[in-house]
Amino acid sequence: MLLHIPDVLDATALARSDALLKQADWTDGRITAGSQAATVKNNLQLPETSPVAQQLRTLVLEALSRNPAFFSAALPKRIYPPLFNRYGGTANAFGNHVDNAVRTHPATAQHVRTDMSFTLFLNDPAEYDGGELVIEDGMGGRAIKLPAGHLILYPAYSVHRVEPVTRGARLACFSWLESMVREPQQRELLHELDMSIAALRSEHGETDAAVRLTSCYHNLMRMWATV
Repeated sequence: MLLHIPDVLDATALARSDALLKQADWTDGRITAGSQAATVKNNLQLPETSPVAQQLRTLVLEALSRNPAFFSAALPKRIYPPLFNRYGGTANAFGNHVDNAVRTHPATAQHVRTDMSFTLFLNDPAEYDGGELVIEDGMGGRAIKLPAGHLILYPAYSVHRVEPVTRGARLACFSWLESMVREPQQRELLHELDMSIAALRSEHGETDAAVRLTSCYHNLMRMWATV
């Protein structure tokens, strides 16, 4: 499932993000790449321990915790502490790669199985040319370039890349998450059911049918979720 979630960061959060990014001290993006990805990765990244990264991380995690669409689709159990990258100049692309199946945080040694990945765009796409996130889907790939504050959620097992940035700079947050529901088909079914229940309630109120469907949703969660 690929899901576009708009307005994860509102105007206030984006202004705060922009101010912090102006203070960024970037380093080689290969510091967090696996052995295969490191051969095709050419971008810049904020060190995980930098004060700017820590403040941005708090900003993003608070926004994600308030977003019902993100929770419904991802059902997050653990989120790897978000990272931040920059594409532009001579460090401007990331070739085809697959994310590592497990990420281990260097400070806490906590393991995160990477069921899903996300990219949260942090600057206006008019500020740069290129920089599309391309996710291979067997049909030649889907190119994604979203407004600032918008997020794309996608399977971590997919082959994906970032096209070269030929003008300006592309700034983004990215990370991986372990879901309470491991199987993608089960997550998709739960998300569709959750969205359908919300639409039914919006149109008809708290009907008996909505209550029964809600019961089905939570009973499926009991069957499939691990917490």
